[in-house]
Amino acid sequence: MSQATVTRRYRFCAAHRLHTDQLSSEENWATFGKCNNPNGHGHNYVVFVSVGGDMDPITHQVVDIAKLDEVVQRIVVRRFDHQDLNNDPEFATQTTTGENLVLLIWELLVDHVPGGRLVKVGVIETRDNYFEYSGSSKQVRTGDGVRHG
Repeated sequence: MSQATVTRRYRFCAAHRLHTDQLSSEENWATFGKCNNPNGHGHNYVVFVSVGGDMDPITHQVVDIAKLDEVVQRIVVRRFDHQDLNNDPEFATQTTTGENLVLLIWELLVDHVPGGRLVKVGVIETRDNYFEYSGSSKQVRTGDGVRHG
């Protein structure tokens, strides 16, 4: 059976502030610069979701695109669009870095992809910042990092 990967693009706008209570005010500013602004700042995020698997012998598709779109809209876009990421419960103990955001989106989607398997999630935060994660569903998040288990 033939295999393929399909990648879909989604968008949402969100604000955040890069800050961690584990650093002093001076250390936060030195680490995150203008992104540590107490008032936060926003981005027009672009999210790429890649799903791979066997092509259906009748439709020749890896995944039903409409179902994938519904899942991503419901689980990711509606959750984050026009929100402050720092107020999301998942970021209560996490810094809202692009690395943590792409990992969170992976975790939110990995068990909900309709057919196929989640291969990769990519997040464009700015013209120059792109974050990508390809992992497994067996992760334990600890503090500001991830321990694979």
